[in-house]
Amino acid sequence: MSTMNISLPEALKAFVDEQVVGRGYGTSSEYVRELIRKDQDRQRLKALLLEGAASPAGPAADGAYFDALRDRVRGRGKG
Repeated sequence: MSTMNISLPEALKAFVDEQVVGRGYGTSSEYVRELIRKDQDRQRLKALLLEGAASPAGPAADGAYFDALRDRVRGRGKG
């Protein structure tokens, strides 16, 4: 694992320390790693949403669509 040193103003360092204690992290590094992972997840979700918004419209999601989807999930439909 690589090491990265960061400088924080005292107010931010105090906040991180409070989060570590109050939320059960073992170290400030664990807290920062979780923040980075969550940011990665948000960025992936945003990219997927933008990709979906730019794609052509699919079939209408009406009652028949959901009936067919339920049948498919239950193994009764063509897949």
